Amino acid sequence: MSDSTEFTAAELAARINTKIPHSARIYDYLLGGKDNFAADRAAAEQLVKVSPGTREGVLAHRAFLRRAVHHLAADAKMAQFLDIGTGIPTQGNTHEIAQKANPEARVAYVDNDPIVLVHGRALLTGSPAGMTTVIEADLRQPKTILSHPQVQEAIDFDRPVALILAGVMHFITDEENPHDLVEEYKAAVPSGSRLLLSHITLDFAPSLSNEDFTKPYDKSTAPMVPRTLAEVVRFFEGWHMSDPGVVEVVQWRADRDQAPIPGGGHAWAYGGVAVKP
Repeated sequence: MSDSTEFTAAELAARINTKIPHSARIYDYLLGGKDNFAADRAAAEQLVKVSPGTREGVLAHRAFLRRAVHHLAADAKMAQFLDIGTGIPTQGNTHEIAQKANPEARVAYVDNDPIVLVHGRALLTGSPAGMTTVIEADLRQPKTILSHPQVQEAIDFDRPVALILAGVMHFITDEENPHDLVEEYKAAVPSGSRLLLSHITLDFAPSLSNEDFTKPYDKSTAPMVPRTLAEVVRFFEGWHMSDPGVVEVVQWRADRDQAPIPGGGHAWAYGGVAVKP
């Protein structure tokens, strides 16, 4: 794996603000990880209080990512993956799933939390035949990401690319033009590329107010913005949806042994995969 900057681990760690919750570390805590701080755990527990099935929903969301990446690598024969908003490394990362199906798969990870780089350097070891790299950057700056030397080294944008935006676009506010951002990434890849995207929704929780659900993120590095099915479908506009389309993540090519989710059985997230014509 390639290092993404000249920063040492100590320098990166010094830049981590432990007092402000970060979405990657909240997610890590809900997945049962240890790379989180008191502020992250407090925000996560607020989410659990609002929705008792939050932990199971997060696990279901992660399972969707694994199934979708396997589909891309094994069925769609994708060999290049640009995973933006990857989060803290855990079991079943994109490169592990992709390179198991295709040892020559090349994966570039992007996240805006320095802690991801600290752990990525140690844990994101790819297959000898493929390539795995991680950079620190913000998805709100597509030009920076797409032109980054390490991304350019790992990804050939003249060949099909699997764009992965899993569980990250709901941290982009309407004022930040989330759909325009995704269109910029879509425009940068050639025909035959895929878009894997998942997004939090309140469509399955009509009795829960948006304010109550998003409050735990009010003091975090990024607010949460749940969106409707129509708003999520719009991210895939102009591309051909793969079966079964944009559906709740627990329904996307679900495993038979998938664990049930308490509190109504919903993961409160939509997901889908589409191909560029």
